[in-house]
This record gives sequence, C-alpha cells and structure tokens, in this order.
Amino acid sequence: MSERTIGYIVGSISSTSINRRLATALARLAPEGTTLVEIPIKDLPFYSPDHDGDYPQVARDFKQAIDDVDGVIIVTPEYSRSIPGVLKNALDWAARPWGEGSFDGKPTAVIGTSGGPIATAAAQQHLKAILSHYNAPTLGQPEGYVQTTPGLFTEAGEVTSERTADFLVDYLEAFGALVDRYTQVAVAA
Repeated sequence: MSERTIGYIVGSISSTSINRRLATALARLAPEGTTLVEIPIKDLPFYSPDHDGDYPQVARDFKQAIDDVDGVIIVTPEYSRSIPGVLKNALDWAARPWGEGSFDGKPTAVIGTSGGPIATAAAQQHLKAILSHYNAPTLGQPEGYVQTTPGLFTEAGEVTSERTADFLVDYLEAFGALVDRYTQVAVAA
C-alpha cells in the first residue's frame, strides 16, 4: 500500500503524559506514505447503555474517526497493572451499540511506556484481551514495551536514543505491513 492513515489513541489525559510523548514520537517517525492522526478521548462522557439509542455527537465523532483510518495504535500507560479507566471508557463507546463495534476487523497495535523495566506489559495484555473480544486483528510482534528514561522523548517528540528510535521505526513498519494485509483482503472481498 502506498498511502495509509493510522489513528492513534493516547490512553492518558494527563498534560504531562510520557505516553503522549511516545505517540508524538511515533507520528514524527512514521515512514513515508504513512500519516498518524490522533483520535482524542478526553471529551467522551462516561459510557452508559442509556445512550445506545442516541449517541452524543462526541461519541459519534469518535467512532467515525476510528472508521476513517486504516488502522489504530493504542498508546497506553499502566494504572494498577491495567489500562486507565478513561481508555476503557473510550473502548466501551467504540464497542457499542451491539453489532456496531468500531474495532471489528480494524487492524490495531498496542504500545506503551513507563519508567519500569517491563514498561506497560500488564496493561497491554489486558488491552489485547479486550481487542480480541472486539475482533480487532492486533499486532503480535514486535511487542511495544518501552522503558522511558529521563530525556528519552522531548516534548516535540524527538527520540534521543538511536536504538529506541530504530525500534519505533521497525514497530511502525511491522504495523504498516499488518494494515496493508488487511486492506488487501478488504479490497479483494
């Protein structure tokens, strides 16, 4: 595929999120022909089935943003060995109403960063279980566990470690290949 648009969701609404810096770095490192666009979650209200008959506009926009991209990267922090509540809330909006799940068949990748040596491994495993339930084909390898050290990512999204930058480029290329495979299947169908 020569051109692809990848959406990314940052699972934190913190103004100082290191995962937002990671997402900005991914956008800067995107290979030629790949554009990364944010799919924001901070304005979504709490999900309730009471909304299933008439979604608020912000939730319709969120679902449409997922529909409009070729694949989605979810950049998640780890809160208490799982994903943040704000991210789970966004995923619940995307999965409803029943039969209209936005992630059904949507190529998806999971990555995250923290200061710990296993980064966001536990959160990512929970997130992959949710995405599996949503029937989202999810990148298995390489796994995106990035340990942040002071100064690794600048606010502008520059990566100060060549090794980390190379890994992120490889990660994006692997996800691009997954997106391309699913795009080819969809076109053939």
